Amino acid sequence: MKSLVAMLIAVVALFSSLVAVDRQTSATTSPASEDTSARVNAEGKPMPVIVELFTSEGCSSCPPADAVLIELEKTQPVPGAEVIALGEHVDYWNRLGWTDPYSDAGFSARQSEYAQAFGRDGVYTPQMIVDGQAEFIGSNMNKAREAISKAARAPKAAVQVSLAPNPAGKKTDAIALLVRVENVPALSAGDTAQIMLAITENDLRSQVSGGENAGRSLRHIAVVRQIEVIGSLATEGGSAFTAEPIVTIANGWKRDNLRAVIFVQERRRRRVLGAQAIELAAK
Repeated sequence: MKSLVAMLIAVVALFSSLVAVDRQTSATTSPASEDTSARVNAEGKPMPVIVELFTSEGCSSCPPADAVLIELEKTQPVPGAEVIALGEHVDYWNRLGWTDPYSDAGFSARQSEYAQAFGRDGVYTPQMIVDGQAEFIGSNMNKAREAISKAARAPKAAVQVSLAPNPAGKKTDAIALLVRVENVPALSAGDTAQIMLAITENDLRSQVSGGENAGRSLRHIAVVRQIEVIGSLATEGGSAFTAEPIVTIANGWKRDNLRAVIFVQERRRRRVLGAQAIELAAK
């Protein structure tokens, strides 16, 4: 009897030790711990990732995607990644009963450029694009998190943007920025990189009175007010790119809700190679 009890105790001890080893192995090789260490830059900060949403107030399936963009921006749910949101309202829904006040033909054209890069025959909404490389239906949070996690592990350029000193007497509706880009990763063969400046505005709302969302009150975040090219690079690495662009605040924009986003993007393949954002609120 005593020998049987001793044998049972030995078996239990062996099982416990095996479980402990398995737990220790899982802890050291789990995706979460692996991802967190991989997705930080040289300063130990999260890697900026550009998340674009092509949307429209005239599209009934777009509000859930708008909500996903808001959650991504507000909660920053992906370890090691800093989500920089860009909400781009296309204009091709405007003919169906509601003119989206934030829409612009330029955003529709930008989405068409993505369609060409992805080899798609056409465009759709809501479409989410992560760092110019992954595209999917914008309301799919799981795909968004997966794509952001992958993008944060890619090599990135060092992008810096700050507010230039404001001389006494200078108009408050003209904001000067200081931009610096260096250590650009290797470009795709035959491609060039563009330095982009986007101005976004948070906390925008609409009471929709026509179209598919008639009667709904819609809320938006990171609505792109303007986007432009401020420079280009033909080779990776090399000397640093610097610029001092001027942002002019248009009527109806609220400076306290504005942000400037600088990002580096390949012209043809559309791959985003680095990004940084700054609040434009007066200090």
